[in-house]
Amino acid sequence: MRALPLSLLTLLGAASATLDAEYPQVPLVAQDRTPDVSPEAPYSSTMRDELLALHRSLVEIESETLYETHVGDWLADYLEARGYTVQRQHMPVRSPGAGEARFNIIAWPGKTGRPQPRVIVSSHIDAVPPHIPYAISDEHPTAETVIRGRGSVDAKGSVAAQIVAVQSLLDGGAVDEADVALLFVVGEEGPGDGMRFFSESAERRALGGFEAVIFGEPTQNKLACGHKGGLFCSVEARGVAGHSGYPWLGKSANELLVRAMYALATTDLGSSDRFGNTTVNIGRFYGGVAINVIPEHAKADLAVRVAIGPEDEGGLIVAERIRGILAGIDPEAFTLEYTHAYGVVESDCTAPGFETTVESYGTDMPNLKGDYTRYLYGPGSILVAHGPTESLTVGDLETAVDGFKRLILHALRK
Repeated sequence: MRALPLSLLTLLGAASATLDAEYPQVPLVAQDRTPDVSPEAPYSSTMRDELLALHRSLVEIESETLYETHVGDWLADYLEARGYTVQRQHMPVRSPGAGEARFNIIAWPGKTGRPQPRVIVSSHIDAVPPHIPYAISDEHPTAETVIRGRGSVDAKGSVAAQIVAVQSLLDGGAVDEADVALLFVVGEEGPGDGMRFFSESAERRALGGFEAVIFGEPTQNKLACGHKGGLFCSVEARGVAGHSGYPWLGKSANELLVRAMYALATTDLGSSDRFGNTTVNIGRFYGGVAINVIPEHAKADLAVRVAIGPEDEGGLIVAERIRGILAGIDPEAFTLEYTHAYGVVESDCTAPGFETTVESYGTDMPNLKGDYTRYLYGPGSILVAHGPTESLTVGDLETAVDGFKRLILHALRK
């Protein structure tokens, strides 16, 4: 039996060395992986208690993407009990037995008819699996107290801080009830179907031509100037099956796909000064039917973080570059398919008093179409989100309340 030209381990080692030397997949800026500890915020104990109780309830309820109904029901009841008009915007049923009867939440202060707000405050209520129970490090919380649990950062921290911020502005008379509305959507951690559905809906049109949307995501309480785009795709390789003892009589789809992944990981697919390099994550890789059969089919699922624009075309440009690389390896063996593709996403970061940042993750910003000003801000670090140590501090949450209040007022003054 002849040896493969390069073993998988050799390829991965070579890819790593090449990436380090030429196209490093590195953070845009150096970041600490521990949660920020903010100074003690000048909030009343009542406001702190309300913020922490709201955040705790949201985190305690499991809400994996496609299974957001329980947290949605709880949040709708919470807002209604505090005097908001709440509309459950039900999503189309995917298929019998597939997930739950899911819905977005649209809410506005008071019990009047549907307003046409100038500012919408939005985040998502779904979280990635697995569920991690809520835990808090101190019985008597201070700003340094650490809160852990799935969704505590991404993005239930933003949801809780946004609601408390809006209510604080309303209670203080800083904004009118007609100025602001809340939008909490499902599906952001998956296909983005919640925001996409809202974007094309009659309910969105009924809200009128809002001027700004403040998107809540973990930015370490910095105001983001934007984030990378994305190309979420799969690459399939087709070979010819045969006996593994006679590999020259077949064509290994696995070998083809390994060569393709090496090429994609070591090629500059696009870079820019602000957003850095386009990076490739090989999320899943599978193929073959048995150890002694030349694999006829192989597939890899990729998340490509696109560092070039424009927003509508940057992802498509990267997709074409990938097709060119695949054709250079074998013009007939590969198929590239993608669910969605978009380039870098810009957001406004000119509000005074904020540190700024650029993020490498994706958000619902490109899913909400229209002519409005976009802001991206929220508590906690993305570097602990989606992981076993997801956490933030009480001070992070309180600082975010203040930040969301300032952003809402800034947007209304523009």
